[in-house]
Amino acid sequence: MTTSTPEEPQNGEAPKPVINYRGWKAMPYVIGNEAFEKLGTLGTSANLLVYLTTVFHMNSVASATLVTVFNGTTNLAPLLGAFLADTYLGRYATLGAASVASLLGMLILTLTAAVSKLHPPPCSGHGDACRGANPTQLAVLFASYVFMVIGAGGIRPCNLAFGADQFDPTTEAGKRGIASFFNWYYVTFTFAMMASATLVIYVQSNVSWSLGLAIPTAFMFISCVLFFVGTKIYVKVRPEGSPITSIAQVLVAAFRKRALKLPDDLKGSLFDPPHLSSLVSKLPHTDQFSFLDKSAIITPMDDIKPDGSASDGWRLCSLQQVEQMKCLVRIIPVWSSCIIYEVTIVLTWTYVVFQALQSDRHLGHSNFEIPAATFTVFTMATMTIWLLVYDLAVVPLLQRVTGKEGGITLLQRMGTSIALSVVMMIVAGLVEERRRSYALHKPTLGTTFSGGAISSMSSLWLIPQLVIAGLSDAFNLVGQVEFYYKQFPENMRSMAGGLLFLGFACSNYLGSLIITIVHRTTGGHQKSNWLAEDLNQGRLDLLYFSIASVSAVNFVFFISDPRCARLSTWKLRRKKWASGRVEPWASSPVSSLPGSYTQVEIEREISQLDPSKV
Repeated sequence: MTTSTPEEPQNGEAPKPVINYRGWKAMPYVIGNEAFEKLGTLGTSANLLVYLTTVFHMNSVASATLVTVFNGTTNLAPLLGAFLADTYLGRYATLGAASVASLLGMLILTLTAAVSKLHPPPCSGHGDACRGANPTQLAVLFASYVFMVIGAGGIRPCNLAFGADQFDPTTEAGKRGIASFFNWYYVTFTFAMMASATLVIYVQSNVSWSLGLAIPTAFMFISCVLFFVGTKIYVKVRPEGSPITSIAQVLVAAFRKRALKLPDDLKGSLFDPPHLSSLVSKLPHTDQFSFLDKSAIITPMDDIKPDGSASDGWRLCSLQQVEQMKCLVRIIPVWSSCIIYEVTIVLTWTYVVFQALQSDRHLGHSNFEIPAATFTVFTMATMTIWLLVYDLAVVPLLQRVTGKEGGITLLQRMGTSIALSVVMMIVAGLVEERRRSYALHKPTLGTTFSGGAISSMSSLWLIPQLVIAGLSDAFNLVGQVEFYYKQFPENMRSMAGGLLFLGFACSNYLGSLIITIVHRTTGGHQKSNWLAEDLNQGRLDLLYFSIASVSAVNFVFFISDPRCARLSTWKLRRKKWASGRVEPWASSPVSSLPGSYTQVEIEREISQLDPSKV
């Protein structure tokens, strides 16, 4: 437990209040809440594709599209949740309300399985067409989705930032705690996903859907209890206004002043009022994206109030607002590359279920069949094992080799994940080619509920692509989270979480769009399309190879873009410091630094720099 002491005001800044950081003492409640929340929500959503096709009798394209749209919406909602948390509610209240909403959504979904009138009747099994859901049944189903989307909108942007709030970022122990929290957060996260993908899905597929959905609902109830039990020891950062409004003001003001020329003495012409926030660190001025600086240039038409603030925030913005906007712009190349990367994960997770359904899922010569949706557990297990090995063994080894904190940079971790995604899609295409060949040219093992022949190829051949997916996601997810966290100041960290899930939403929507386009444009001339209802008649392998090509282009973009290489900003700062025109970031927080350098890295570089050689 650490306690920050109040500081005297300096340079017009407000003193920081006393905060009682409980650190790891708060983690049983924070991580426990997250683990049980994931046991609940993932136990519900992981098998949703099978639920829609077997209980609600939707075809594969309709169910796949609905699931990807639902996943996309649950990843888009965090933007609104981040806005409400930063502007009005704070992270604690947002998490509490969202947890209750998720519980209600899961309870309603459980009722759709438990109450016979809330789902279509079972198929007759006599060759007759299965009856689909009526409007009332679909309305109840979609109502459960709405509550789960509301829950995801509040939980996803706030849980990581709320956990990091419990550590003192001004101490070395606090910084180590935050970095370790990110890794252990994902260890518990993936453990919860594995439990959902095995035990819960087994009950849903082999015992009862109503019981299988009631178990995750009970987990979600435990999650809510754990969260509220820890209320008294949490650090609760109060909302100080959403950066979304500030970002919009910078864009509007910069557009209004687009005709202005940048003065020679730019910094002296910028509106830089005293920084009064006690919780948000002051950001230094940077030279990148100078067109945004125009929004802070003081002109004769701009009025300043007696308290030092601008009369019209949509015409004159502060230097702090401009630098917050630059923090967002800097990460766009990385963020966009990660969207393309996530499409590979979305498509793999969506269609590996259908591949498993049309493969031999028996373990050896036993009668036990692995549930199709359970195959994602191999991805989760790989993530969990690799994160533990990486944090405890690989990072110390790499630190000795490279001399860098963390062994390799966050961007190198993300670049590695994109390279692995290319390999993953190639392997997935080759395995699907083999599965399809067995189904067409060798004896089959029967048919699925949709009528497709079951290939005699063992479904265990799907494991390699899922293991590579787990390795890739382990590099990418933790790297993305830590990268965004370090790029944004304190009042933008909920937005950083929202931005992460906005990327997931875009990848889900893009994946859904790809499925629709491929379904409508391929095939013809009496040939089935690539994504036919019966995979044996389609060419899913060609889709995988096509996505591998796109991923390869994405990897080239990622490693060749200078902003992704994050050298340009440091070089600009280094040259200006060497010429005496700018001070090093001696007092800047880690979150304010451009690129992905930490304060420690920059101070080390500055101490070793010879200005005469720059």
